[in-house]
Amino acid sequence: MASVPAVTLETSVWHWAFFALFVLVALAFDLGVFHRKGRSVVLREALMWTMIWAASAVTFALWVAPNWIQGWGSTQSATFLTGYVVELCLSMDNVFVIAVLFRFFQVPPAWQHRVLFWGIVGALLMRGLMIAIGAAVITRWSWLLYGMGLFLVWTGLRMLLGFGSESGVAPEQNWVLRIARKNLPISSDFDGERLTTRRSGKWMMTPLALVLIVVETTDVAFALDSIPAIFGITRDPFIVFTSNIFAVLGLRSLYFVLASIMDYFRFLKSGLALVLVVIGLKMVLRVPLERWFGEQLMMGSLLLVLGILAVSILGSVLWKQVGGSASRPDVP
Repeated sequence: MASVPAVTLETSVWHWAFFALFVLVALAFDLGVFHRKGRSVVLREALMWTMIWAASAVTFALWVAPNWIQGWGSTQSATFLTGYVVELCLSMDNVFVIAVLFRFFQVPPAWQHRVLFWGIVGALLMRGLMIAIGAAVITRWSWLLYGMGLFLVWTGLRMLLGFGSESGVAPEQNWVLRIARKNLPISSDFDGERLTTRRSGKWMMTPLALVLIVVETTDVAFALDSIPAIFGITRDPFIVFTSNIFAVLGLRSLYFVLASIMDYFRFLKSGLALVLVVIGLKMVLRVPLERWFGEQLMMGSLLLVLGILAVSILGSVLWKQVGGSASRPDVP
C-alpha cells in the first residue's frame, strides 16, 4: 500500500526478544490476573481494554520505538500505524464470523473469553510463522508482491459483490468440524471452561475445544488476506510483525465491544473490501506511486484508509438511525 521506508531499521535479536517478552507478560496478566475466573465481559470493561490496547500501539509507534530502534522515524511511525489500523479493521470481519460460531455452539458468555484468549495465542504463533515465511519468500522473489496485490484486489472485489459474506457462514458444513467430529473423541456436553474431560474412564475433548479448533482454522483463513495486506504496506519484518501482533492482541476485547454494537456496522464490510482493493492496487502500482508521491505516500495512505473506514462506519450509523436493518448476524 505504500513505499518501503527509506531508512532500514537496525533491529537485533534483542529487539525481537524484548517484544516477545512484552507479549508474554501481557497475556499472563490478562489470563492470570484480570480474567482468572470465567465471567461475562460487559461493554464498559471491553471498551476500556480496547482503548488500552489501542493506546499501547500508538505509544509504541510514537514514543517507544523511536527511542528504542535505530532508524525509526516519523515515516516508520506512520507505516506502523497504517499497518495496525488495517490489520485491526480486517480482524473485525473475523469477529463477526466468531459470533456465528459462538451462537452455533451455544457457548455461554462467561466462557467466551477463555476461548478467545487461547484462540489469540494460537493466532499469534500462526501469524508469526506466516510472517516469517512471507518475509523470506518476498526477500528472495520480490515479484510475488504483484501477485499478492492482484489477490487482494480480487478478494476485495468479491467482498464488494457479496461473495463469501458472513451471511453464508455455515458452521455445520465446516470441513474441519466434520473431520474433528469423525476422528476425535468429543463429549456431548460442556464441562465448564475445560477443554478436556473424563467420561467413563476415558479422556475426551469438550465441545469448547471443538469451538477453539474452528476458531483457529477460521483465523488462518482470514490471515490469508491480512498477511498480504500488511506486506503491501511495508516489507520491514519488524514493523509487519509488531503491527500485526498489536492488532491481534486487541481482538479479544474488540469482540466484546462489537458484540454490543453489532447493528451499527451495516457498511463496514464494504469499507474493508474497498481498503483491500486500494492496498492491492498500490502493491501493483508501487513503483510509479513511489516516484510520484515519494515520502508523502505513507501519510496519504494512512489518511485514505482512515477516511474509507470512517465513511463506512458513519454511513452505518446513519443507516441505523433512519431505520435500516443490520446485515450482521446476532451475537449470543
